[in-house]
Amino acid sequence: IHDLNRNACMLKGPLRSRGYDWWWHSFTGKNEKTGEERSFFVEFFLCNPAFGGSMPIYGQLPFNRSNGIKPSYLMIKAGAWGEGARQIHRFFGWKDVTVSSNAPYSVMAADCFASDFVLRGSVSLSEEDCAAHPEYMCDPGKMSWDLKLDKQVAFNVGYGAAKPFRAVQAFDMYWHAEGMKTAYSGTVTYQGEKYTVDPETCYGYADKNWGRDFTSPWLWLSSCDLFSSLTGRKLKNSVFDIGGGRPVIAGKPLDRKLLSAFWYEGREYEFNFSKPALFTQTRFDCTETEDEVLWHVAQIECRIRCSKSEMLLVNYESPDGAKRHNRLWNGGTGHGRIKLYGRNDDGKLYLVDDILAEHVGCEYGEYCK
Repeated sequence: IHDLNRNACMLKGPLRSRGYDWWWHSFTGKNEKTGEERSFFVEFFLCNPAFGGSMPIYGQLPFNRSNGIKPSYLMIKAGAWGEGARQIHRFFGWKDVTVSSNAPYSVMAADCFASDFVLRGSVSLSEEDCAAHPEYMCDPGKMSWDLKLDKQVAFNVGYGAAKPFRAVQAFDMYWHAEGMKTAYSGTVTYQGEKYTVDPETCYGYADKNWGRDFTSPWLWLSSCDLFSSLTGRKLKNSVFDIGGGRPVIAGKPLDRKLLSAFWYEGREYEFNFSKPALFTQTRFDCTETEDEVLWHVAQIECRIRCSKSEMLLVNYESPDGAKRHNRLWNGGTGHGRIKLYGRNDDGKLYLVDDILAEHVGCEYGEYCK
């Protein structure tokens, strides 16, 4: 169920002074010269607009940390996965930012613009500036993009992000995937190389999170590059999306809960703890080897792996100025196997399909010092 109201900016009331809101985009392009694939991401991250002014306020500056000064800015996070993966940040003070207060959402600052239909902008940071400013929490590099979006399949998580729960700001962290399958078209220039992004081979994804703080553990898995090992065919109208960890509602943590959906060739299978009638049960774990990060989710039966050499330890600071996630693995080149089960009219489980997944967006981390 598409819902542009859930995709609108949520930084109202108390969230204006202790809140974040971000729109995440990930997709794959092909090098125009070599044909080589590269997976990219672009995120527009809004934090604490109530404290905004002419300049960004960085929470990780020693003076700000010592004096309890909270961060306030629009951060553009962009970069690439694969060998030499990097995240590049660009910050704006709120004086230079225009945000739509209603649906459909839009965010604009200088040459950067994001909406449900268009995504364009640039980031650039030298090695010298990056070394001189650890409060930027990023890598040096250069990237620009000019893209159109067609959000084809949504994952509306239901009651948890419905209007009454949003109004009372019950959860610490909310999620809505307006485009868990999104067709991107356009171009990306990354480190001097130009890439074409094609709707048929972009394996695109778009979602948003907002709230007061992040979750720990933090898990996310998604892909629309799926192949049936039972029929030997590409699944062209399918996508899965899994997210969550330890939701906090009214200050109380709900231990190890996930939300997930599998849109399988036009039919939705949903696993959602916020809908009691589904009787969803979940077990999950994530482990690290020397070279890989591995996910196992028993809900949808899902086993995914991704090489650490192609991933990032992605950086965020919370609206209160703390940086609690210091080992949050993030990647876009995961791969693995999924067994999707359904129930027949007698309530018995049956195997819908045994699926191979590539280009899996993947994330896992827990709070650590």
